[in-house]
Formats: sequence, structure tokens, C-alpha cells
Amino acid sequence: MRIVLLGAPGSGKGTQAQRLINRYQVPQISTGDLLRAAVAAGTPLGLHAKATMDAGKLVDDGTMLGIIRERLGEPDCANGFILDGFPRTIPQADALTVLLEELGCPLEAVILMAVDSEQLFRRLTGRRTCKACGAVFNVYTAPPSVPPPCGGRCDSPDLFQRPDDSEATIGKRLEVYEGQTRPLVEYYSARGLLREVDAEGDIDVVTARLEAALA
Repeated sequence: MRIVLLGAPGSGKGTQAQRLINRYQVPQISTGDLLRAAVAAGTPLGLHAKATMDAGKLVDDGTMLGIIRERLGEPDCANGFILDGFPRTIPQADALTVLLEELGCPLEAVILMAVDSEQLFRRLTGRRTCKACGAVFNVYTAPPSVPPPCGGRCDSPDLFQRPDDSEATIGKRLEVYEGQTRPLVEYYSARGLLREVDAEGDIDVVTARLEAALA
């Protein structure tokens, strides 16, 4: 399996990617996770990426492609991969096509996780993360249980909102998506790779729709 999960911020790409990992035994390649790890480590890339993401902008193509190339070269990608969060622009899609051709592993499908824009805004602005265990909640749709908080993992969860989940930044991120990433729908549709999945509703139901689209 070699696929891209495509969709706006908050459409559930990361959540569904984790489920596909267990079913198909291929790694998720999330540039967002890789960049956040670099931010936490305080590397030059991390510092650059932090300033860019906090402003609600996209990290430059050269940086993203370098990360993708290195990741695809690791042994666990031999049987396939799930790209989450890349590509986000037409130039990135063109560059990714060239890269995958060079590596001999072209894409098999691109899955569009379709969610209403109003629902996306609620998902993102309501998202909170536990500093201790990393559990993610949503103050609107999935608040932390009391008791037990964090599913019993933490005695007293210390929740925070990521800087790129503030209302002002979310608005910018969705504008960026509509202006730069949305055209990828037509791009991959024209190449016969696009499959659209309704990503609203119960997570298990969305997973079933996704697996049907991949069948």
C-alpha cells in the first residue's frame, strides 16, 4: 500500500492513518509529527518550522521533500507507506511524483477525507492535549472524562492548546488549505488516483468507509 491521505487540518487524517497502520502493517509518514519532534528537540529545522507553523504558514518545499526522502529510505517503508500531511501544494505533488518514480514506489491511491468547513473549525479550536501522556481531547466533542482523566493514564491531566490551534491561526490554516491544497483534488482526480471518503461522524464508521474506498 502506497497512499496519500488528503484533507484539511482536522479532517481526521492522523487518526485514520493510525488505524491503517495496524491493518496493513505499513508506516505512517506524518511530516507534522516529524516537524514537531524537531521543534521539541530544538534543532535548526525545528526552530525554523516552529516559527512558520505558529504563523499558520506551510514549511518550505525543500525542507519537506528532504524529510520525506530520508523517511522513505528507511527499512520499514519497503512494503509501502501512508503519507499524512504531504503534499499540500501542486509543486509538492509534482516533486513527490518525481521522487517516488526515482525510488520505484509510485502512489496507488489518494484518499480525500471530506469534512464540512464549519465542523473542521470546531474540531481544531476545541482540541486540547495532555502534557503528561499526549492524549488528545476536544472540549466540544470529546472532553476529558472525570474520572478517570486520560483513560486512567494520568492522575490530573494538564491540558494545553497548540499554538497552531488558536482561532486566528486556524482561520489562516483553512485559508491556506483552500487556496493551495484544495487544487490537489483536481490534480489527483485527473490522474485517476483520487478516492473521496465522508470523514464526518463516528470514527469507526469513517474507518469502514475508508477501508471500502481502499478495497
